[in-house]
Amino acid sequence: MSLREHFLLDPELTFLNHGSFGACPREVLEAQWRWQLEMERNPVDFLGRRSAELLFRARSVLAAELTTRPDDLVFLPNATTGVNMVAQSLALSPGDEVLATDLEYGACEAAWERICARHGAHYRRVTIPLPFNREQVVERMMAAVTPRTRLIFASHITSTTALILPVADLCAAARKRGILTLIDGAHAPGQIPLSLEATGADFYVGNCHKWLCAPKGAGFLHAAPARQGCLDASVISWGYAGHTGGHTGFEAYLGRTPFEQRLQWQGTRELSAWLAVPEAIAFLQRHRWADVRTRCHQLALQALTAITDRHALPPIAQDDDWAQMVAIPVPVADPERLRAKLFHQYRIEVPVTSHAGQVFVRLSVQGYNTEEDVSTLVAALCSLDLWSHHDNPSA
Repeated sequence: MSLREHFLLDPELTFLNHGSFGACPREVLEAQWRWQLEMERNPVDFLGRRSAELLFRARSVLAAELTTRPDDLVFLPNATTGVNMVAQSLALSPGDEVLATDLEYGACEAAWERICARHGAHYRRVTIPLPFNREQVVERMMAAVTPRTRLIFASHITSTTALILPVADLCAAARKRGILTLIDGAHAPGQIPLSLEATGADFYVGNCHKWLCAPKGAGFLHAAPARQGCLDASVISWGYAGHTGGHTGFEAYLGRTPFEQRLQWQGTRELSAWLAVPEAIAFLQRHRWADVRTRCHQLALQALTAITDRHALPPIAQDDDWAQMVAIPVPVADPERLRAKLFHQYRIEVPVTSHAGQVFVRLSVQGYNTEEDVSTLVAALCSLDLWSHHDNPSA
């Protein structure tokens, strides 16, 4: 069976946008469905007495994959939730600064801007020039630090430009200056080897439903032990009540540590996506995913080379600055118009992004993709004759 046959993707669609929401193998979805059915047999027993242990087991598998301790992880619906949780917990004063690259995900930037404004603090972006030079990232970020810098926020893999930032070096440099770090790892788990201990961030958020191929709504927050006490959940529930909730008869649903008790239980919620994470990790292991990642990178490189070489458009980074997702520069003025044409005329699902005046086709290549998928995209871009008509808005 080919890897494509494990997924439920429309066979009439050339799906090259795994980076946005992922795609989940059928057998992982079936594991999620089994958990849902088990819960419905006795919801009180499942949620009230068994959930903390079940979640701990799932976190233990995830922790082993990410090289950390399960007690330093909590499950969340997505990375954006984790960014919001850290941002809302950070004690900011008027004049304080949160420092970020100018490559960050728009939804998370919106959270920081709003929360900083609420406290009279400043969200400040540091320009990371393109073409990308990995060696300059830490230098540029640390040169922008001031005595009022409280936290540095950076993506592990950027959303719009698909660049791998040197976050371990950045965290180490910030730690020497006594500055907190939050790393947005939405695209990292499953796409690149990841050790949270080696990364060394105070806070790291990630998604399991993207490149790790878990069901939608599976994300996590990792916090260094010394930083866990400062975090507050977005919903205040039984973990803040000063007891274990025993008077309800639900002795087990809160967990064992204050970090787990406060952040894990936020009222009745769907747990099945989180409980299916171990099956997603097992799926990748059975299919030798390190080899799959290498093949995917090579396919993405073929597309990048075909477009940039043919039309003398320089890539924005070296080959080792990106993994399975690459931003291919295209000379168009209207990203949405190009995206719509690729989808409606060619049935290609791929985002068209923009940054610093440049437009990119952000290609994601996952294990289910083939050389034919990549060739279809290249042929479509060539047939649209973008390079002849990009100055003509009616073309």
